[in-house]
Amino acid sequence: MKTAALFPGQGAQAVGMGKDLFEKSAAARRVFEEANAILGIDLAKICFEGPEESLNRTDTCQPAILVHSIAALRALEEKGLPLVADVAAGLSLGEYTAHVFAGSISFADAVRLVRRRGEAMQAACEAKPSTMATVLGLDLEKLRVAVAEAASRGVIVVANILGPGQAAISGETVAVEAAGEAAKKLGAKRVVMLKVAGAFHSPLMAPAVEALKAALAKTEIRVPRIPVVSNVTAAPVSDPAAIRELLGRQVGEPVLWEDSMRRIGADGVKRFVEVGPGRVLSGLARKIVDGSETANVEGWVSVETWA
Repeated sequence: MKTAALFPGQGAQAVGMGKDLFEKSAAARRVFEEANAILGIDLAKICFEGPEESLNRTDTCQPAILVHSIAALRALEEKGLPLVADVAAGLSLGEYTAHVFAGSISFADAVRLVRRRGEAMQAACEAKPSTMATVLGLDLEKLRVAVAEAASRGVIVVANILGPGQAAISGETVAVEAAGEAAKKLGAKRVVMLKVAGAFHSPLMAPAVEALKAALAKTEIRVPRIPVVSNVTAAPVSDPAAIRELLGRQVGEPVLWEDSMRRIGADGVKRFVEVGPGRVLSGLARKIVDGSETANVEGWVSVETWA
């Protein structure tokens, strides 16, 4: 059975994440220790003990989630049960983790990149009041109508297309609020304002895009051993120059997650393994790809029972 490895993005973090892996696996412990040394902070302590507001900072939670995911992979390898996959994908930040898994970016470089990514995104957010909201139970065409209605209030876009009837909007705060109200009138079941620093995956991230392109230009990117599906195109990418370009664009453009999962499913993949904190992506895979099987590798218990 063909397998896809999936890696979560920002929002999956929770205080206590990775603590059991650190305590039970020497290989996982080395991952956290290497990240601590690269970043010059005790990332492990923040993951394990918080406080929550420190972990939730954009420039902290992004490396934290990547490190947790890679620690889980290394724990599997230590047991002699490495995850074997035909393709990889990650939601937003998780796309960087997918490239580490696929061998196109080194772990050390990825930690530095996502730290820089988080810093640049945080700075862009602070430049203009902005936010995001999840819209549930409304088809994409109607959501686009709601966004168009709110466009006179400020920058507003459909940012993350996650699955059937599940998407996120992103932009200036007043415009997002107006689009949310319009979406409710058009039949949305729920509109949930997200606890994020600002308008990720929108034109307001233009300064972060430029900062990331500069960082990526200095980063070695190799041909991955398996394709990684791009959030920007929903298509597999293996060419290092294309990987560099798409990762640079990604933070300012919509995440085409539903299309990515459909593309992976159309290529014959039926097994989806989500590695890292949370279970959102495996849940979406079950909704999007008919007949799919899912598994999660998050903590030590899932590593111990892996087969």
